[in-house]
Amino acid sequence: MATDSWALAVDEQEAAVKSMSSLQIKEEKVKADTNGVVKTSTTAEKTDEEEKEDRAAQSLLNKLIRSNLVDNTNQVEVLQRDPNSPLYSVKSFEELRLPQNLIAQSQSGTGKTAAFVLAMLSRVETAERYPQCLCLSPTYELALQTGKVIEQMGKFHPELKLAYAVRGNKLERGQKISEQIVIGTPGTVLDWCSKLKFIDPKKIKVFVLDEADVMIATQGHQDQSIRIQRMLPRNCQMLLFSATFEDSVWKFAQKVVPEPNVIKLKREEETLDTIKQYYVLCSSRDEKFQALCNLYGAITIAQAMIFCHTRKTASWLAAELSKEGHQVALLSGEMMVEQRAAVIERFREGKEKVLVTTNVCARGIDVEQVSVVINFDLPVDKDGNPDNETYLHRIGRTGRFGKRGLAVNMVDSKHSMNILNRIQEHFNKKIERLDTDDLDEIEKIAN
Repeated sequence: MATDSWALAVDEQEAAVKSMSSLQIKEEKVKADTNGVVKTSTTAEKTDEEEKEDRAAQSLLNKLIRSNLVDNTNQVEVLQRDPNSPLYSVKSFEELRLPQNLIAQSQSGTGKTAAFVLAMLSRVETAERYPQCLCLSPTYELALQTGKVIEQMGKFHPELKLAYAVRGNKLERGQKISEQIVIGTPGTVLDWCSKLKFIDPKKIKVFVLDEADVMIATQGHQDQSIRIQRMLPRNCQMLLFSATFEDSVWKFAQKVVPEPNVIKLKREEETLDTIKQYYVLCSSRDEKFQALCNLYGAITIAQAMIFCHTRKTASWLAAELSKEGHQVALLSGEMMVEQRAAVIERFREGKEKVLVTTNVCARGIDVEQVSVVINFDLPVDKDGNPDNETYLHRIGRTGRFGKRGLAVNMVDSKHSMNILNRIQEHFNKKIERLDTDDLDEIEKIAN
């Protein structure tokens, strides 16, 4: 979850921005250390506690590493504001009586950004030199990613101009913006609309609120977004998009978007049906490592993801595996998002065969070649209880694309055995014991 410190960090980062240059993933920043472990240079230091997922960072990471739309076969649920004219009965765009207000929810990678960018582009009068479309993003980086899509989709309209309302983009007081589309973070957009008068909100035709679930988790953004919305004309088209739809998101959406049509695309449910699960009994960290080596020595593993509880364990394990001759990439939460994306891209391209990571990338990474997921440490929440959702996301990396996957769990104490038993009970799936000292037994699981 996003925290107050994330909001402060974003403010500091935006204030330090001197130009509007796009984010670039530079491969030369990714290099092997003296142990041969591929990671990226960073100056940040953190304590060795379990990495906490940050919604804004995870969303940005998904955008950076995803090259294709998610193939989703789930049904679309439509709730239209006018029950007498359901969407499924119309036969032309004219019958839709566009534009209409919209609340849309679907998982990352299903084309939400393209949908609202198309809506904005269709409403812009390029001959008019003032802001007509306004898009809110939770962070500077996410605003920049959306801006890239706008520039790409609008490239055949050279008269179309885009402005970024983010801290660090300084304008002269009293200046009026001539760009037709403005994208920015709520605090800066609010200042530009009210205090600084750079934007006349009464001329806005389309208002987009992107990443609503991230927005409400960031301090201050929810109230700022509502204040901006109240400054807009009654006939302004309101569009809200979110990857998830918890009650808090729905309540926020109802405040921002009056009389909406609602479109929901159910999240693709991950399943354990195609994944063979095993556990290995060990008495120490070194025994767990030896079991891992035995596993690698007995079966052919195209690519593997290994999850650890702490950065310290992940760094140690990556170094030890590298000493054994494995091509290893290390991913952890102290890295900048762009650095994480570079490591993931190298792994996806097969430049490294083993990805050692903390919980920071338990979501959103689809690598077709991953055949084995290893829980070097079982996932637990902050209270030490089984984190069943994280377990599902972790081993779900391997049972995809219609293939059978393999998940191996390392158990090194009575406590971790109890965690494993509770995970078994939760999913009602038997996790078989595996003796990694028995080569014949290991070879059987690969067949």
